Amino acid sequence: MLSTAKPQPKSKKTAAEPLEIAIEPSIDKEANKKVSKKSSIATLSKAAKTKKIVKTVEDEVKTPIKKRRIVKAKVIRDSFSFPEQDYLKISELKKTCLAAGIHVKKGEILRAGLHLLTKLNLAELKQAVKQVEKVKTGRPNSSKI
Repeated sequence: MLSTAKPQPKSKKTAAEPLEIAIEPSIDKEANKKVSKKSSIATLSKAAKTKKIVKTVEDEVKTPIKKRRIVKAKVIRDSFSFPEQDYLKISELKKTCLAAGIHVKKGEILRAGLHLLTKLNLAELKQAVKQVEKVKTGRPNSSKI
């Protein structure tokens, strides 16, 4: 078989570039007649398989790698009552922290106290709980006018 196609320079293929398969028709008509149906079907199926592989490789290259999400701790809202004296202590602690250059919220002060209480041994914890004034639970009754 004679081919009139000019040879192309060899180039390096990367994963992002699609592979090209050129099926050149034969110039010789008799050679085309001699080719059996099985071999032409096999050639076409090989080309189809190659195109499928190229598409899957292209899809894998185009899809960005997903970053793992950082799971944040669930925040639970709750309400509880404080005596006025304890509420004033929280505001004093906030002022002390601000004077030291630390910006802190009420919830952060309460959580810091919780962390400190967990570090105490059982006897110290009992003593700290006994020092806390018991508060009636629930919401106060609304004033009647």
